[in-house]
Amino acid sequence: MDLRTDFCGIELEGPVLNGSGTFDVLAARRAFGPALDRDFPFSAFVSKTITVAPRAGNPPHRLWEAPSGMINSIGLPNPGLDGFVEGDLLELVKLPVPLIVSVMADSAEQFAILVESVAAVSGVAGIELNVSCPNVHSGLIVGEQPSETEALMKALRPLTSLPLIVKLTPNVAGPESVAKAAESGGADGVSLINTVKAAAIDPNQVRPWLGAGAGGLSGPAVRPIALAQVRAVAAAVDIPVVGMGGIVDGESALDFILAGAQVVAVGTESFRDPAAGNAVHRGLSAALEQRGFASLAEAQASTLT
Repeated sequence: MDLRTDFCGIELEGPVLNGSGTFDVLAARRAFGPALDRDFPFSAFVSKTITVAPRAGNPPHRLWEAPSGMINSIGLPNPGLDGFVEGDLLELVKLPVPLIVSVMADSAEQFAILVESVAAVSGVAGIELNVSCPNVHSGLIVGEQPSETEALMKALRPLTSLPLIVKLTPNVAGPESVAKAAESGGADGVSLINTVKAAAIDPNQVRPWLGAGAGGLSGPAVRPIALAQVRAVAAAVDIPVVGMGGIVDGESALDFILAGAQVVAVGTESFRDPAAGNAVHRGLSAALEQRGFASLAEAQASTLT
C-alpha cells in the first residue's frame, strides 16, 4: 500500500505525525538507541512547543486519567528559544524524518523572533504556530479570533519561506472561520484539534486535582468532536489539514483522512505505547485495503467534505 504523501511541500513516507509535546524523542533515543531510528514511529516529527523565555510549566498535579482519555495541565515547560537552539534542536535536526518546530508567543513581535530564529537553522522543514496565548496588545486569544489570526499570519508570512502551520483550538464555536483567516493571512496548513478544556476534582479533598485548576482533555473521548471540526475546517479551506484527536489505530486514522485531513497526528496513545505511531501506520494500510482503496491518495480524494 502506497502511503506516501506531500504535506505543505514536505515529502513524507506516510501520513502519521506526532502531536506536539506527546513524544519525548530524545528520551526515547536514550532508551532504545539506534533501533528507534531504524523503526521511527512517525513520518515527520513535531517538537514540543518552544517559547522565547524558558518556562517551568504548571505546578503538580499535571495529569488525570479520564474515561477514554487524559487531562493534562503540563503548561509547556521548555528551555526557551536560546536553550532550545543551542541544545535540543541540534539533535532534533538529525532525526531520520522531517522536523517541524512548534512555537508559541503572546505577541506578533515575539512570534517573529521565534520564527526567524528557528527558520535560520538548517534541517528545519516547517514551523507550527501554537496560537493559544492571549495577545498582550489586545488581550484576545489569537487562535479564538479570526482577525487576530489573520493579522499574525500577515506579520509572519514575509519572514520565511518554510511552511507555516497554524494549530487551531477546538474551544470556539466555529474553528473553520479561524482556519479561513489563517489561510487568508498566508498559512500553508492548519492543525486540529488541540485539547478540549476540562477539569478534575481531587477524590480525597475538596479541591481541583490539577495544580493549575484545569487542563485539556485528549484521547478517544474527544475523537467525535475532532472529526466534526476537521471535516468543517477541511471543507472551508484549500490548504492541507493535520487531523488529530483520539487516534489509536489505522481505522481511526482513516476516519480523519476521510473527514478531509491530509495527514494525522498521534498524541495521547503514545503515552500508553511509545510505538503507537508505527501501529497506526501499519493499521492504516490494512484499513485502506479493507475499505477498497488502492492507495492513500485515493482515500484523500474521497473525502466526506
